[in-house]
Amino acid sequence: MKPIIAITAGDINGVSYEIILKTIFQPVVLEVCTPILYGNVAVAKQHAQLLDEEYTSPQGVIITDARKAQEGKVNVINCYADDTPLAIGQSTPEAGKASLASLKRACADLQQGFVHALVTAPINKANIQCDEFKFSGHTEYLTHLFRTGSHDNDESCDSLMMMVSDVLKVALVCNHVPVREVPEKITKERILRKLAVLNKALQEDFAICKPRIGVLALNPHAGDGGLLGSEEINVIKPAIEQANKNGILAFGPYSADGFFGSGHFTHFDAILAMYHDQGLIPFKSMDMNGVNFTAGLSIVRTSPDHGVAYDRAGKNQASPQSFSNALFMAVDVLKQRALNKELTANPLPVPDPDENDFRPEFRSFSEPKSTGYKPS
Repeated sequence: MKPIIAITAGDINGVSYEIILKTIFQPVVLEVCTPILYGNVAVAKQHAQLLDEEYTSPQGVIITDARKAQEGKVNVINCYADDTPLAIGQSTPEAGKASLASLKRACADLQQGFVHALVTAPINKANIQCDEFKFSGHTEYLTHLFRTGSHDNDESCDSLMMMVSDVLKVALVCNHVPVREVPEKITKERILRKLAVLNKALQEDFAICKPRIGVLALNPHAGDGGLLGSEEINVIKPAIEQANKNGILAFGPYSADGFFGSGHFTHFDAILAMYHDQGLIPFKSMDMNGVNFTAGLSIVRTSPDHGVAYDRAGKNQASPQSFSNALFMAVDVLKQRALNKELTANPLPVPDPDENDFRPEFRSFSEPKSTGYKPS
C-alpha cells in the first residue's frame, strides 16, 4: 500500500495552489504515494486557469472521507465553499479562514490515522489568527496537537524546526520569536532538549547512526570570552558538555559568521542555531529549494521553505521545486521511520550477570559445544 499524504492548500491568494498543482499532477507523484488535497476543487480550477495549458483542467476525484482515497488518483476533500472569494496577491480574512479549515480537517484525519503524513502549503501567519489559532506558525500549532513530551507550557519545546537540503541541515532553538525575546529563551535545559530531539531525528528519520552536531553561539565572536556576552560561557557550553555526557556528539559554540564563511559547517551532519535568522539566512543563501521539517512529533510533517509570495501569485512564476522536495521527503521519512522501527524492534537481550551460563568460570572455551556438523 502506498502512503497516503495529506496536503493542506494554504493561503488561497498566494502561490500555494500553483505549487501544489505543479507538483501533484506529475505522474511520478502517484507512483510513490496517494495524495489528498485538503482545499476546494472549484478554487483549484480558478488557479489552474492562470497556469500553462497542461494545468487548465486538473483531473482529480472528490472524496468526503480520507478512508475512501483512491490509489493512482489525486484525491480532493472540499474544506470550504466553492464560492470562497479570491483576491490573488492579497491578504484577506476569507483566506485565513480557508487556510485554517484545510489545516484542521487534515490534522483531524492525521489524529485518526486515516492519512500517514502531512505536507503543508504556505499560510499567512497574520490572517489565520483567531480564537482557534493563536500560534506563530504551523510548527507551533502542530506541536500543540502532536507533541510527544510534556516538559512545560512552551508549545515549541518538544518539537524542532529543521531546514533540510542536500547541502545543509539546520535546526533552531528558537523558532518564530521576536529577536528581543531570544536571550531569555536560551537556557541550558532548552538547548539540551533541542539537541536530544535533533540527535534522535538524525538517527531515526535520516539514518545517521552517530550524528555530529555543530552548535552556534548567540553573541558575535562567540562572546569574545565574555566581553560581548556571557551566554556562551554560562549557558551554551555547559549544555554542550552535558549533551556529550548524554552520548550526543555536540561541538561548539561556534561564531556563526566564520562557521559558515569558512565552510566549517561541512564537517557536521546538522547545525543547531540559536534563533531563526541566524540559521535560515545561510541556509536559504545556499539553497532556496530546501524543506521545512518538524522533528520530534508523533507524525511526519514537511513543507516548502518559503512563504505565500503574494508578489508572485497568479503570474505562473512560482517554482514548485521546494514543495515537490517536501512531498518526496515526507514519503522518504515515513519509509525510514518504518525501517528504523523494524530494525530496533527486537534487540538482542543483555546477558544477566547473575546467570551461571554467562559466567566465564562456568564456560569451557577449549571444548566448544557441538553444532552437529560432521566433516565428510
